[in-house]
Amino acid sequence: MTDDVELIRDLTQLPERFRGGAVSIGKFDGVHRGHAQVIARLRRRARQIDGPVIAFTFDPAPYEVLFPERARPPLTLIPRRAELLGKLGVDAVVAFPTSRDFLRLTAQEYFNRILVEQLQARAVVEGENFYFGKKREGNVELLSEYCEKAGLSFEVAPAILDQGEVVSSSRVRQLILEGRLQDVNTILTQPYRLEGVVVEGEKRGRRLGYPTANLAECQTVLPAPGVYACGVRCDGESRTYPAAAAIGPNLTFHQSECKIEAHLIGFEGDLYGRTLTLEFIARLRNLVQFDTIDELLACMAQDVRRTKEIAIFAGIK
Repeated sequence: MTDDVELIRDLTQLPERFRGGAVSIGKFDGVHRGHAQVIARLRRRARQIDGPVIAFTFDPAPYEVLFPERARPPLTLIPRRAELLGKLGVDAVVAFPTSRDFLRLTAQEYFNRILVEQLQARAVVEGENFYFGKKREGNVELLSEYCEKAGLSFEVAPAILDQGEVVSSSRVRQLILEGRLQDVNTILTQPYRLEGVVVEGEKRGRRLGYPTANLAECQTVLPAPGVYACGVRCDGESRTYPAAAAIGPNLTFHQSECKIEAHLIGFEGDLYGRTLTLEFIARLRNLVQFDTIDELLACMAQDVRRTKEIAIFAGIK
């Protein structure tokens, strides 16, 4: 397997080397263990036909095009999604620019245009709950018929269960919203990440002896309010710093605005304007309204101690 994956956003510019391969279509949001199983089977099919491994996804997601007023943050942005799929052995990720015209295609038109004409697929692998075409009229049974008639091999990857529930992007989202990041990380193929740009805050943490980086422009799902142990990278650099990160309002100072603040342990320097990537390791505690600054400082000191211990166990020093 290789991390070298090509991200393609225009099928008319699809290189010839990526035609005639094994294809799977889906959102692949989060890239969890269920997706990993699909890709493993896809790679096996690709070896059988001596072709490339292609993951076909959508940007934006079809739901956002149909119901923009109900759009929700994704678990992963497309570049990160492609990176994760590359780690699983995908050669190319097609991020198809979804439009209303595309979503009006019947199941047969969808199959002919995307799989047969443009990708020239020779093998297809999908999960049990795959639907395609206008109003989701196509399912895996219909896709199997289409593939058989067109001479494509077809395989359905069975669902994976976690604690009795199907592993899905929806389940991952719910766990994140509940703050259950340790459970989330057992389902994902890589720990959950949040990325943002450091903006100027009130500098209250600096005055208290715990300077924090305030993040803005975070575009993916925010975990439930709380304090978390994280590993943090600056601008994609290789070094990872342990960090205690607080998400939510500052109750002690009677603020209602949701903030994302990270105290990077061992970092010295200016972070303003830099992009930070927070990789969540564990949830430390709920947010608390303290009666005194001394109580707040004592708890922050404990957060830092626990974060250091957890980070060392996770291989972050």
